[in-house]
Amino acid sequence: MPVQLGVIADDFTGATDIASFLVANGLKTIQLNGLTGHPALPADVQAVVISLKSRSIPARDAISQSLAALELLRDYGAERFFFKYCSTFDSTTEGNIGPVTDALLGALEQDFTVVCPALPINGRTTYQGYLFVNGVPLHESGMRNHPVTPMRDSSLVRLMEGQASGRAGIVNVDTVEAGTQAVETRLQELRSQGVRYAVLDATNATHLNVLGEATRNLRLLTGGSGLGGGLASALRSGSANDSHEFVAKTGRTVVLSGSCSVRTNEQVAAYRDLAPSLAVDVDRLVTAPQGYVKEVLEWFAAQPSEGAAPLIYATSGPEEVQRLQESYGAETTSKVIEGFFGRLAEALADFGVERMIVAGGETSGAVTTALKVDGFEVGPTIAPGVPWVRSLNGSIDLALKSGNFGTVDFFSEAQQ
Repeated sequence: MPVQLGVIADDFTGATDIASFLVANGLKTIQLNGLTGHPALPADVQAVVISLKSRSIPARDAISQSLAALELLRDYGAERFFFKYCSTFDSTTEGNIGPVTDALLGALEQDFTVVCPALPINGRTTYQGYLFVNGVPLHESGMRNHPVTPMRDSSLVRLMEGQASGRAGIVNVDTVEAGTQAVETRLQELRSQGVRYAVLDATNATHLNVLGEATRNLRLLTGGSGLGGGLASALRSGSANDSHEFVAKTGRTVVLSGSCSVRTNEQVAAYRDLAPSLAVDVDRLVTAPQGYVKEVLEWFAAQPSEGAAPLIYATSGPEEVQRLQESYGAETTSKVIEGFFGRLAEALADFGVERMIVAGGETSGAVTTALKVDGFEVGPTIAPGVPWVRSLNGSIDLALKSGNFGTVDFFSEAQQ
């Protein structure tokens, strides 16, 4: 069976996010981590997702990595492609979404694509070309003061035109409500007018299915996992993939949390009441890190092997994040936390841990890189956008959660 879809995702948890929607909508999916190695794929794979770490790096580097991912996906036989970014369009006017989109269009010799970060099931909707988060305009949501990609505008037209090379137009919600044919006609109109990026309105799951059907013949789509799911639904053949064959491992489990998002703070606070918990001493990591991973591993080993999995977390509120960044610098703080979680994951795997629940895109990237996991089989969904995944060599199961995803009880739900 040929690979029907190749996806380029700009971070680790974004990749698992869209992979889970592809699986849920009927496409057997493999996720590859980065560009190192070309593992052989099972013969029945229908979609391949490549996770990069390109969201906030210099645009020229993001372009280079994305084009390399495109060529790898072509080597696997894909002819239809999807550039996946966050449902909150995490970028700035100098950001990477526009430049990467332009580079992919050029490499594919295309002059038109769509922009659709909407993910209604997680409260991200687009209306009249504006992006909303739980009914609040993006620039008034918690993303306004994001430490890396602060979002100060909600207009996807302005955001796209501010960092890309062409004009953007809108396929509004009334057109989407009118159905697939109406959307296709509008896309043709925009393209004939010289518009390069069609911003797609979507306020519910039905809209995403209409849009997936209407855009299935474009060589390149861009957006969030919602449109990815709609496209998968349009592409699938036969019944949906049965992820129930994914049987959970029975070894020890750990929860690792590095995200400082509002939702992850809520999740950590709720879970601390249920499980043994250890807060990471970030000051120690910066000033005297020697032996700290060993100490934390010894703490984990002393916890009961039954019941709720132990939690090890660097998650903290805005005041503590600000203090650390003022004391050591934002880049240094992030680097030492990521490095710690990577080294700890290695030590935990050597100890015999078979399941890791990881909160935070950067933390997930550090963990998977340290474990030398070059790819995953994507399994059942825990929460929208968060599946269980298993390394291709079968050694470890991972739940890689983007900071703002999941219910407050996510850490418990994942273990069930």
